[in-house]
Formats: sequence, structure tokens, C-alpha cells
Amino acid sequence: MLELNKPIMKKMLILALSVLAAELAISQTQEREFKPFKVDVSLGYANPQGSGSKGGVLATIEPKYALMDQFSLGIRLESAAMARAALLSNDAYVIGDVSANISYLITGDYYFTNNSFRPLVGGGFGLYSLAAITASSNAAEIDIPAFNKFGFMLRTGFEVGHFRAGIEYNFIGKEGLLKNSYFGAKLGVVLGGGRYKTTAD
Repeated sequence: MLELNKPIMKKMLILALSVLAAELAISQTQEREFKPFKVDVSLGYANPQGSGSKGGVLATIEPKYALMDQFSLGIRLESAAMARAALLSNDAYVIGDVSANISYLITGDYYFTNNSFRPLVGGGFGLYSLAAITASSNAAEIDIPAFNKFGFMLRTGFEVGHFRAGIEYNFIGKEGLLKNSYFGAKLGVVLGGGRYKTTAD
């Protein structure tokens, strides 16, 4: 099974905190120049819902256009590799193989400030393309083909300079015994969106 272990998670957290500290220090002497178009590129951890499920990795690219400085619309393309589990009627479960689940969402983000440190909330709605599940145990055998399902996502996070961090929850309905919703934690960079310049310029 593909699963992030604690040492890797610890290193990712240390790296993220180091980048955040550097960005915060730099942002104290910079101001942001607004540009409407940008692209978010992120990597992170995907944790599927359901007993016995195993977490994995996700990768996201999200082009955005800001209708105004504090609100942007985007299109999120995400691949989340994880092992989903199907709960059986006797409270046992079977775990499927690691598979890549793809989503295509229309998104919106609201930023609470126009400064270099920008807390945000957002969400999205669209199509989730979920991979097939084939698994067996002493109790039962599960064979669920690939399928598409509409769902939605809620998130919160922040941007500091061109660094972005956030958490998301993807709400996807069940398919029989299979739970499809998952949690995501992401770190990434913002390409475009206006350069940062020192206040002395």
C-alpha cells in the first residue's frame, strides 16, 4: 500500500515551516502588485474516508483568474492516489489497491486581505473520476468498476508571497459499500498573480 510514513510527514512539515518563515520575513519589506492571472501548483497528502482506507499522495494544478483582488475563479485538476476501503455488512472491510482518482472542479477563493499574507476560504464543484476497486478477503470479494460522480469541495488556507498552504475536504457520495470522500493537505507555489517588490521601489 502507498502510505506516507511519519518521518516523511515530519520532513515535509519542517520544510513547509522553513519556507513560511522565510516568506514572512521577506514579505515585511515588500508590497504586492495585483495581476489577475495565476496558476497554483501543489503537492500533498490525501486521506480517504472509511475504516481501513490508506492515505497517499496528491498533485494539483489550478489556473485562476481574479475578478477582483480578493476573489478569484479557477479550474482545479487533481490526481489523488490512495487506497479506498469498502465496508461490509458485518462491520468488516476490504481494502482496494492504490489507484489514482482524478477530479475536475470549478473553484472560487475569497481572500481576507490584500497584503502579502493572505488567509483564504474557498470551495468548488465538479466531476470526480473514481478508479475501479477490486479486493477480496475471507469475508467477501468486492469488484466495483470505475465510475464518475459529481461532488464538491470546501477549503481554507493562506498565501504568503508565492507560497501557498491549505487543507481541503472533498465531499463525494457513496457508491454502494464504498466511501469516496477524502481529505487533502497541500503545500505549493503560486505562479504569476503579480510580482512582489520592495517598498523602496
